[in-house]
Amino acid sequence: MKQPHHFPLWRDANRLLLTIEQAVRDFPRYHKYALGTDMRRQAMTVCRLVRRASPRGDDQFDRVTRLVEAVDDLKLQIQLGKELQAFQSFKQFQAISELVVAVGKQSGGWRKRLQLQ
Repeated sequence: MKQPHHFPLWRDANRLLLTIEQAVRDFPRYHKYALGTDMRRQAMTVCRLVRRASPRGDDQFDRVTRLVEAVDDLKLQIQLGKELQAFQSFKQFQAISELVVAVGKQSGGWRKRLQLQ
């Protein structure tokens, strides 16, 4: 079996984590220690869940489902950050949004494939 770092989902989840880490550094102080911390933790959770979901097993569908739910939760936090104008620029928000959508599509597709098996 391939290591998880060979998968596009792993690569995109890690890019997302790094991009969020960099964006939170520029958040206003009020948002950095509340919303920023939550976003950083949730992005790390997504990476952990990608890693945990990669080994095959009887509970792989459940692990991938938890991954999909974690990505959805992160999407809500990112949208809140946009509404609160926590991001330094729209371009920064857009880059993060594109990454989280890519991770969401890949994890959702993975869940659908497992559901059909």
